[in-house]
Amino acid sequence: MKTSAKQILIASFALILIFMSSCNQKTPVDLIVHNANIYTVDNDFSKAQAFAVKDGKFVAVGDSETILSQYTAEETIDAQGDAVYPGFMDGHCHFTGYGEDLVRWADLKGCRSFDEVIERLQTHDSLYPSEWLLGRGWDQNLWEGAEFPDNTRLAEAFPNKKVLLTRVDGHAVLVSKEVLDLAAINENTKMDGGMAMVKDGQCTGVLLDNLADAAKALVPKMETAQRVQAFLKAEENCMAVGLTSVTDAGLDIATIELIDSLQQAGQLKMHVNAMVNPDDETMDHFMSQGIIDKERLTVRSVKIYADGALGSRGAKLLEPYSDDPSNTGLMVESDGFYRHVCQKAYDAGYQVCCHAIGDGGVHHILDIYSEYLKDKNDLRWRIEHSQVVNEADFQRYGELSVIPSIQTTHCTSDMDWADERLGKRIKNAYAYQRLLQQNGLVVNGTDFPIEDISPIYTFYAAVARKHLDGTPTEGFQMENALTREQALRSITIWVAKGCFLEDRKGSIEVGKDADFVILDKDLMTVAENEIPEAKVKICHIQ
Repeated sequence: MKTSAKQILIASFALILIFMSSCNQKTPVDLIVHNANIYTVDNDFSKAQAFAVKDGKFVAVGDSETILSQYTAEETIDAQGDAVYPGFMDGHCHFTGYGEDLVRWADLKGCRSFDEVIERLQTHDSLYPSEWLLGRGWDQNLWEGAEFPDNTRLAEAFPNKKVLLTRVDGHAVLVSKEVLDLAAINENTKMDGGMAMVKDGQCTGVLLDNLADAAKALVPKMETAQRVQAFLKAEENCMAVGLTSVTDAGLDIATIELIDSLQQAGQLKMHVNAMVNPDDETMDHFMSQGIIDKERLTVRSVKIYADGALGSRGAKLLEPYSDDPSNTGLMVESDGFYRHVCQKAYDAGYQVCCHAIGDGGVHHILDIYSEYLKDKNDLRWRIEHSQVVNEADFQRYGELSVIPSIQTTHCTSDMDWADERLGKRIKNAYAYQRLLQQNGLVVNGTDFPIEDISPIYTFYAAVARKHLDGTPTEGFQMENALTREQALRSITIWVAKGCFLEDRKGSIEVGKDADFVILDKDLMTVAENEIPEAKVKICHIQ
């Protein structure tokens, strides 16, 4: 039977329609975000309008028309022009400690007097009565006279109770006589890297650094169920401010394994970069496994301490404190200890991340690092805080490829009194722009719960160097402020680079984890005084 020309034409037309239909078929994905003002934070700091997500990864980034024409998804978000950023990352914090504080410790931050400390403790004790009364966040620099307290008032208000109150920096505690007795600490107690304050021949109850740690070690551990509750509450609060990844600075085996188990069970979504504690048991346990890089957990660094904190005059200075000429602070460990940890880390391919706040602490640790870091390298060893740096030591960060890990809110918390401690050295303190120029990046964080957990406040402190109320009007040592682009990089891609995660996190690029944040204000263009008012509309963790 012959086929008519009409039949051939109809068949050809049908084939063309089928071909065109197949060409126009959209690729299914899990999520599309469009009509957005996206800061990708890629190498070029390019912008986009839309992206598509599949299996927890960005699979396409571009303009809205192209993304919508090529992809289809059950969930589509019209951002209505709002600003979208990579998920914010905290480069140095105490995530698990913060969670435990939420459910166990009285909040003493912002107390303007010791009377207010006592009042808050009384309220907490009435709500959560326990053998131990715990509090955190007091800062004598906020009180009239700025004098350290003693435990006389604790004995009056809480007789026969074990009381332990951690200063805002975590390097000093005020404890009741019951805790001193339990720890066998008195006015004659000596400990390397620690100090007990004495007044009128009696121990006041204020303990610094290693002695503070000895007292803290007496506090009973939380039950596992309580800790799970604490970690999940911490994650909830972090996501509420846009955090999708955190670096927890110093953890033991049990805590890291609990985090891992919660992540494996799908209960904890937050990515945690865990720095391990520097005892041999913990280091050997993890370093024997090599670098651990799971979907939500990274273990490849060890945390050590050089000195104490500036607020409690425990930070090690090269010259005496301007307001305490008899004191240069203290180094909390021996050189043998530092070399032992550094050698173990070097051999295992782990980062060393050392807390160093004073210029003496920074200088000494750079000397130690120089024994292992020969010229430029990609080991990414870090100095945490880097608050005061001797003039001659800035360039050594670049020469040894040492990453400065900073907390810009430390600057705004300290700027009203830091000059009293440092005198002329204040010009070399909180020098973030100078540190940035050494290797082209700074890792930014909050050190929460010492500071507020909000990365938006971190961003504001970096660019404005002011209190949240806008004071001082001219800012503080603005030559070391970060630009807005630098500040955004410092809480995203530079944090990722600081823990070897830049191929997975820190920017909105094809193939990376689909962590992103949508805000109601554009941090890059909004008036400076409006930055702290920005609110998170959506925080998405892959």
